[in-house]
Amino acid sequence: MFPNFNSYSTPLLVLVLQGLIFAILLLMKYKRKGNISDLFLGLILLFTCYNQTCYTLGFMGWYDEFRNTKINYFLYNIAIVLGPLIFLYVKSITTSNFVFRKKDWWHFALAIAFVCYRLIIFTYDALQPGFNETQNGILKINIDEAIIQPIMGFIEFPFMLLYLAFTLQLFYNYRKRITQYFSNTYKLELNWILSFLILFTLLFLYNTIQTIIGTFVTDLNYQQRWWLNLFAALITLYVGIKGYFTDTTKLKKLNFSFSPSLDAIPENTKADKTKSIPDSDIEIVKSLMENDKAYLNPELNLSDLAKQANMSRAQLSEIINSGFNKNFNDFVNMYRVDAFKNMLKNNKHQQLSLLGIAEECGFNSKATFNRVFKKLTNFSPSEYLKSEIN
Repeated sequence: MFPNFNSYSTPLLVLVLQGLIFAILLLMKYKRKGNISDLFLGLILLFTCYNQTCYTLGFMGWYDEFRNTKINYFLYNIAIVLGPLIFLYVKSITTSNFVFRKKDWWHFALAIAFVCYRLIIFTYDALQPGFNETQNGILKINIDEAIIQPIMGFIEFPFMLLYLAFTLQLFYNYRKRITQYFSNTYKLELNWILSFLILFTLLFLYNTIQTIIGTFVTDLNYQQRWWLNLFAALITLYVGIKGYFTDTTKLKKLNFSFSPSLDAIPENTKADKTKSIPDSDIEIVKSLMENDKAYLNPELNLSDLAKQANMSRAQLSEIINSGFNKNFNDFVNMYRVDAFKNMLKNNKHQQLSLLGIAEECGFNSKATFNRVFKKLTNFSPSEYLKSEIN
């Protein structure tokens, strides 16, 4: 009897309703502020919740009560929609001044074609006699379920895998690039986005394993597939909450309009001797750091330092990368760590906490300070202090 609120349907119902609420909030936020990343995330939640709603209704007894329901015509292979949306969402956040262009519609070509195909077979089947008394019509049974769905099952895996790979590559390239522009990157690292991508990847792998077992090993019933739907609903709610309350608009101001000549400086290598950096340019930069103490500005970025040095960003980046054999982030933080060490030698730790000293040296977060200090000294700040005292 519908609705049947049981241990399977109730948790899904609660989570899906909450996910739909955040989907609507994100779409309203997009309409109000025009931030396209809110639109993409809202659509991710909306499509995911729609997919979960079908399973929730099933656990509530909808299909037992209404056996001639036509829901199967309007279910879709979620990967062909979710993959492009996740990619474009991350791209809209990590690309300054991102604009959705006409060519971006090609990401949804397969999804649009699939929707059109389903509408065609639904229209045809609806015109056949006896359609209202059955769940699936002639084309749905003989073409869609017999041919198209098995093909889509093989297409979904590489399709989603490629989009997840492209998205992770896009994200890590962003993480690598910000070290060439910013001295304090913690607030720009988007760690929750990495969690979001990892969770969706694990969910995708779980779904793939479940599909393989259900196809080649043993048939899985509704109850056995329930856990996948529960995890999907939990992840959807987590993404909705984080996405709605996290301000990503500040990332629009990031200007990556030029590419540094060296994307990253390999560890344990010497500076590129083929690139001749004038000693005068190196001295200008050193003077800004050692005499003017530019590193004390916690918001210092490549553009700021380039203006102070009366250079272009590309020129300054070249000097730091080739002349000092470091990326911008490591270069600035090296001076901050040295300043921290000098303050410890002057017993500043007797007046301030270690974090307080770090903030006076230009660090703007405990996480950045601890990570940078460990990277450059192989000690945690407290370990270093103990070694100095002893």
